Amino acid sequence: MTDDPKNDPQNPFKPLNMKDKSLRQTAVAVKDRTKERKVPQVVAAGRGKIAEKIMQLAFENGIKVKEDGPLAEMLAAVELDSPIPSEAFMAIAEILYYVYRANGEPNPFDAVLRDAMDENKKP
Repeated sequence: MTDDPKNDPQNPFKPLNMKDKSLRQTAVAVKDRTKERKVPQVVAAGRGKIAEKIMQLAFENGIKVKEDGPLAEMLAAVELDSPIPSEAFMAIAEILYYVYRANGEPNPFDAVLRDAMDENKKP
């Protein structure tokens, strides 16, 4: 039993859409392969101490980190060195956009979009 009835798993009035927070941190490293015109891939994933090490390495190497618990949980289930699942495309695209913008680099998705728009304009 907890002091907060919303966090009590035995509480029949706990909202169904409220998930308990995992006590263990999850971290995933994704390799951007858009410049190679390939789907990004999961290169590291872990929980607990391994997640802490992934985060530490990212911070030490100046790699931008974006928090997204549900996405991290989904990608942690993917086999290492595998492309990200199609269900994660939009979320990963948003994160990569954030990272490119944070680093002051041009967004490669803009070039892909321009190419696609130019193809549509051809007679």
